[in-house]
Amino acid sequence: CGIMAEEAQAAVDRDVEQLKVELVRVGEKADDGSYSVKFGTLFDDERCQDVFETLVGTLKAAKKRGVVAFDAPILLKGAHDNVVIRLLIPPTEG
Repeated sequence: CGIMAEEAQAAVDRDVEQLKVELVRVGEKADDGSYSVKFGTLFDDERCQDVFETLVGTLKAAKKRGVVAFDAPILLKGAHDNVVIRLLIPPTEG
């Protein structure tokens, strides 16, 4: 069971790192160099739909790790399209 948990954790790590890349690609760069994007824009992005099995789950994991910030306890398509997702930690280089 320990190996499966480690593999699951590694998959989440990869998804969170990919989320950072996609936030930079889709998001808007602020004067301070940070990136942000509205949830609806990210959710509707074709590449994100292809890459993430569960975008909301990846966003929750990233928020828990302090990688992103957003002001909503949950994210639902339609109801939360205008919630801004802010990238707090940039993608790892290389």
